[in-house]
Amino acid sequence: MSEFLLELHSEEIPARMQAKAAADLKKIVCDQLKTAGLAYVDARSFVTPRRLALVVDGLPEKQPDVSEEKKGPKVGAHEKALEGFMKANSLTSIDQAEVRNTPKGDFYFVVNEIKGRDTTEVLSEIIVETLKSFPWPKSMKWSRNSFRWVRPLHSILAIFKGETLKGLFDFGNQTLDFGNQTRGHRFLAPDWFEVKNLDDYLHKLRLAKVLVDENERRDLIETQAKELCIAEGLSLKDDQGLLNEVAGLVEWPVLLMGQIADRFMSVPHEVLSTSMKEHQKYFSVLDGDGKLANRFVFAANTETVDGGQTIISGNERVLASRLSDAEFFWDQDKKDKLDSRVEALSSIVFQAKLGTLAEKISRVQDLAEALSEQVGCGAKQARRAAELAKADLTTGMVYEFPELQGVMGRYYALHDGENSEVAEAIAEHYSPLGPSDRCPSAPISVAVALADKIDTLVGFFGIDELPTGSKDPFALRRAALSIIRLITENNLQINLRKAFAASFSAYTGQLTQPEDKTIDGLMSFIADRLKVALKDKGVRHDLITAVFALGDEDDLVRLLARVDALAGLLKTDDGANLLAAYRRAANIVRIEEKKDKTVFDATVDTVLLQQSEEQALHEALEGASQEATKALEREDFTGAMAALAGLRPPMDAFFDKVTVNDDDPALRKNRLCLLSRIGVILGQVADFSRIEG
Repeated sequence: MSEFLLELHSEEIPARMQAKAAADLKKIVCDQLKTAGLAYVDARSFVTPRRLALVVDGLPEKQPDVSEEKKGPKVGAHEKALEGFMKANSLTSIDQAEVRNTPKGDFYFVVNEIKGRDTTEVLSEIIVETLKSFPWPKSMKWSRNSFRWVRPLHSILAIFKGETLKGLFDFGNQTLDFGNQTRGHRFLAPDWFEVKNLDDYLHKLRLAKVLVDENERRDLIETQAKELCIAEGLSLKDDQGLLNEVAGLVEWPVLLMGQIADRFMSVPHEVLSTSMKEHQKYFSVLDGDGKLANRFVFAANTETVDGGQTIISGNERVLASRLSDAEFFWDQDKKDKLDSRVEALSSIVFQAKLGTLAEKISRVQDLAEALSEQVGCGAKQARRAAELAKADLTTGMVYEFPELQGVMGRYYALHDGENSEVAEAIAEHYSPLGPSDRCPSAPISVAVALADKIDTLVGFFGIDELPTGSKDPFALRRAALSIIRLITENNLQINLRKAFAASFSAYTGQLTQPEDKTIDGLMSFIADRLKVALKDKGVRHDLITAVFALGDEDDLVRLLARVDALAGLLKTDDGANLLAAYRRAANIVRIEEKKDKTVFDATVDTVLLQQSEEQALHEALEGASQEATKALEREDFTGAMAALAGLRPPMDAFFDKVTVNDDDPALRKNRLCLLSRIGVILGQVADFSRIEG
């Protein structure tokens, strides 16, 4: 068993492409190895800004020999068929084929013994095919070559068992031979050197100032950055995305700390952090109170003789230039009041069929006001927050940094003297943006956030622009999950159907789908998203479906209380046996209804209840129905489930003692109606037919 080492050395690979490229290299090569019949023990891929590498361990020295059996024409077939078979299998005579008896007669067969090829030969072909088929999201040509790669490719290191593989790759206008050489850091150790295997490769590259393992680079960056901060009594702002990106920008990370000029500290700190992150890939630093400190940390891709002072000074000058732009936008934007910018939203299209942002804001204002009482905030303030929610989209700052939408609106609103709760609602109405994002809890924020997302969902469902498969260009799934979180985490009892209907009415002729179809579709969509949202919490999706199937439950808080109570019931022996008894009863009724081509939903005739067991079941059903109804009216779902749990003993006794399909047609019909009544009464709390397991 032997080791195969491959390195594709190029100019800088964009950081955002590196992780997928490493995974793709491993998959493409390993898939081809499996196709070639070359088993291996382990495979690992590596990536740096200037190289993709792969090592495959435990490869055999040659492919296994295989026998290939081919079935030919039937004995006595036309001469042309025999000639074609012989030619395809390099036979000089049909007598060289074997005749076998099959259920369909005697047929010719030929068995070809295929000798396995040397692994070195197969690997050379795999490298060429990998380069040709590599799925870069963006690629380029260089020189006069027809071949495309993410960036110009400089070398192909290909070693098997310590020996260089024979082969080359044709770029279209030039060729590149496979070799056993690579080079280190482009500035600190640019010379070429030979390697023999993975250990030699990693060791020599480390000496040449290259850390090949991206996880090692990432950990080193984080450790050095934190040490710099601790030395100053500060802390590093957590940003895992930026950390991953910076690890893809350097091969030999050296962390340094610079200082932000005091004049810029009056600019909102979110602006400073965003500018440093997006433009310069700098890490923000926090003081002891968790506020932005006048420091920043960055990764240099080189070592210095002066402790990095020259590099730090240069980066401070570049940052000052960037922050001067941000300071300019901040000063300019404050010259106009936020509410003066609302009119400009009429020139921004929300969606071609759904009108402008100004029209959306008008609808959101009405809906936020309608929701204000249920959410617990003042209608006037909810309208005001909704009116200003999108106004910062017309500012210079948000044009430069779109990710600061809402955040800047808050700052400008406070500068204009707006109510602080209104200002917070402007910042928070986009939230929550994902499962890890904080969910707003302030009533005005919740009202505007709900109204904004409901308007979006109703609009797109109303024009039949729905998510399909993995495609969701308008982030409707995220909007639905946000609505679920806003309602459930704030324990709000909101009738979603009523809210959707109010939103639908606010659209004036843009929607092409009927209102009932739009709302029914939205309720199903919310139900599906609710299952996703609660999956990690261990809530069974079938129980959500069982409660949603009632059709009259659109209050998510109340629905989840029902689901919780139903789950509690089914965890008990009485609940599990009740479900089994219900299924038995439902199956009997279904079979007999199909046989008689009728529905057994008539009122039970108490005169025909002859046996004590059927009388007891009838009394228990009616008693449980009354108890469950009263419990549901006071939203005591646990009490309703407890009332149903008491049905187990009389149902067990009924099935033990009573013959449902009695010879007397009247008794049979009455007993089937009694069994049908079980489903009706259980259906007060959930559709038990939707429960799995």
